[in-house]
Amino acid sequence: MGDRGRCLRRSIFSLLFYSKKTKDELVLVKWATVGVQPPESDLNCAVNFDFGMAQQVVNPDGEVVLGEEIEHVRLVTLNRPRQLNVISSKVVSLLAGYLEKWEKDDEAKLIVIKGSGRAFSAGGDLKMFYDGRNTKDSCLEVVYRMYWLCYHIHTYKKIHVALVHGISMGGGASFMVPMKFSVVTEKAVFATPEASIGFHTDCGFSYILSHLPGYLGEYLALTGSRLNGKELVAAGLATHFVPYEQLGELEKRLISLNSYDENSIRSAIEEFSSEVELDGDSVLKRQSVIDKCFSKETVAEIINSFEAEASVEGNGWIIPVLKGLKRSSPTGLKITLKSIRKGRTQTLQECLKKEFRLTMNILRTIISGDVYEGIRALTIDKDNAPKWDPPTLEKVEDDKVNEVFQPFREDLELQVPKNDEHRWSGKYEDSMYSTVKVE
Repeated sequence: MGDRGRCLRRSIFSLLFYSKKTKDELVLVKWATVGVQPPESDLNCAVNFDFGMAQQVVNPDGEVVLGEEIEHVRLVTLNRPRQLNVISSKVVSLLAGYLEKWEKDDEAKLIVIKGSGRAFSAGGDLKMFYDGRNTKDSCLEVVYRMYWLCYHIHTYKKIHVALVHGISMGGGASFMVPMKFSVVTEKAVFATPEASIGFHTDCGFSYILSHLPGYLGEYLALTGSRLNGKELVAAGLATHFVPYEQLGELEKRLISLNSYDENSIRSAIEEFSSEVELDGDSVLKRQSVIDKCFSKETVAEIINSFEAEASVEGNGWIIPVLKGLKRSSPTGLKITLKSIRKGRTQTLQECLKKEFRLTMNILRTIISGDVYEGIRALTIDKDNAPKWDPPTLEKVEDDKVNEVFQPFREDLELQVPKNDEHRWSGKYEDSMYSTVKVE
């Protein structure tokens, strides 16, 4: 596979992509999601496919988020192409700073966000979490800042557009889905696979997924199944589908607009967008099966129902999905299902506060250390043989699961702004966590 192949090592998930440039060749590539610097020999792999024009990424200052002000447009570029734009503490801090500044800037009319290189964002930096496993609350600050940022992206006061090609996974997708306009291409790939490694569906996705049609949200959260660009639009997780080769022209069109009202921006996007037609084997055409199985009350009942459906003629697609589901962390699955179900009746603020509690309790190994074992097995040692503890669904006690959902003391909760007057309050540096060591 050569230099381009070596760029795509150190993965947690294998994604199958279709490349026109390889004459219809199907290429199985492993995407990096742990934020690891490639070896020196692979530095020439850092290619930015700037919407069709390949160019070497030279980032001497190491700036992980670029912010440009072009007339009335503000352009954000996630700029860690070698690491597939995984989210670090610095990424969160810079992005939050830009968004606050521009929301308050009367000259800023439109915010556009994109990713450099071959990905939009592969999500959280798993290696960062793993490296901090022996230090209590080592990742508390970045978690707090990220969820606080998610709230502001969802409720942003100016029109924002995401231009998405390549992988958009987990926390990375939180920079895409909540946007007023989220534009995806045939190269876009979305997934929320956190449960499989002993974590949970976070960054606002317990709210987002729980509001999808039927029980599609439970299906995506528990199985980590992928959606392509057309499926994202059909599912309501993106607003427009634009062919990859036209994405650069769309960006130029947005920058050159004379009017930045919502209708003008929508019309500009629709000049380039196409109607979506799902492939015959799209999982979205299996909604009746998904609803039948994933509406069950417990994870065990879901798996049993899904397994029964796998034997029905025409349901062969279930077998690999079921296999992955059974390999996942039992604790992660139970926590994730409960979180999605709660999300059906919770507000965005309530979901983010809940997710903050879950993340901190999981990282503190309150009921299980599965998250670190999952990261170890899939991205550190790569033996793909995690030893879950507890090892089965039956041994994961419901009382223990309920424990990680319990509210924190009020001043230790995620401080989500209560009204627009104090919209940008509740920052980490103003929280109890920044001044007091919490035991």
